[in-house]
Amino acid sequence: MDDKTNYKIAVASTDGIVINSHFGRANKFYVYEVGDEDSINFVEIRKVVPVCAGGNHDNHLLKKNIDKFNDCKYLIVSRVGEGPLALANSQGIEIHEIPGEIEESINQLIKYKKVQALFN
Repeated sequence: MDDKTNYKIAVASTDGIVINSHFGRANKFYVYEVGDEDSINFVEIRKVVPVCAGGNHDNHLLKKNIDKFNDCKYLIVSRVGEGPLALANSQGIEIHEIPGEIEESINQLIKYKKVQALFN
């Protein structure tokens, strides 16, 4: 990752403390901006309508929810199904399953992407 490029990460959380929501059941995402020297700053809360209802998925709603994150480079969730993962990827958004404390999970993703960049 380029240290000079800011980007956004949205995390699925019920309380703004830990990443504890499944993508399809989440009703809000906390959006953070990663800036110079990997600083992490809270930006806003974005509300979505959960797409998972008793095992059934609303594909139109799924697309609408993912579109709300077109300005984000990554989404971090506790769990995600193949459908949302594929749709987000097709729109250039990576979804990662990294449950845990928000800032710690974001830092894990930053470190992972830096190591991955060494091999690309």
